Amino acid sequence: MFYWLMKYIVIGPITKAIWRPWIVGRRNVPADGAAILASNHLSFVDSIFLPLMIDRPVSFLAKSDYFTGKGLKGWATGMFFKMTGQIPIDRSGGKASEASLNTGLQVLGRGDLLGIYPEGTRSPDGRLYRGRTGLARMALEAHVPVVPVVMVDTDTMLPIGTHWPRIVRVGIVIGEPLDFSRFEGMEGDRYILRSVTDEIMVALQRLGEQEYDDVYASTVKDRLKGPRAPRSTKPVVAAAPID
Repeated sequence: MFYWLMKYIVIGPITKAIWRPWIVGRRNVPADGAAILASNHLSFVDSIFLPLMIDRPVSFLAKSDYFTGKGLKGWATGMFFKMTGQIPIDRSGGKASEASLNTGLQVLGRGDLLGIYPEGTRSPDGRLYRGRTGLARMALEAHVPVVPVVMVDTDTMLPIGTHWPRIVRVGIVIGEPLDFSRFEGMEGDRYILRSVTDEIMVALQRLGEQEYDDVYASTVKDRLKGPRAPRSTKPVVAAAPID
């Protein structure tokens, strides 16, 4: 109920009127049944615009920090994430990673859509980075397709480190579902998981034409603890009309 209230009555109409988001490939999202929406990750608002622009609810795995902030701002942020169907996870690794995997599998087991950012964190500079293999493991264990999604200009709208969004038109490009049924029963093979993950990242790179760097985004962020890296000048994709 909260999800539909936010999407159609509160957040949805206001957001669409201000930023006029466009979408291409909406019909590539399965009309029913479980699937993973694997998206590049440019901005905090990616998890807002994607659910607004498709016809089915999407559950995102969001870091638990978003739900436990202090003060009025922390409470408001946590409430917003809960009302938009996002699920808190611990991203500290080890047993927490296994718990996150199980949480995602529960969503898929219900026949729902699960949104995942395979890079694991927001891109620090607009490039596309190496994917984490947890996505592949979920897809193979749940026997579901993976739908590549490219967010466009959300980092221009709300760059990392800023608090107030700019009035910039943002977009979404959705590619055709990827079928990995040929790897059924191989979810325990780390080489297969890396191969599947790389195939997903190639699909994302071709769909959005982002510059690709075969290192983890978290590694780059660790290197940039001081000054920020220059943003990539290559556009993700050109603006396109709603289909």
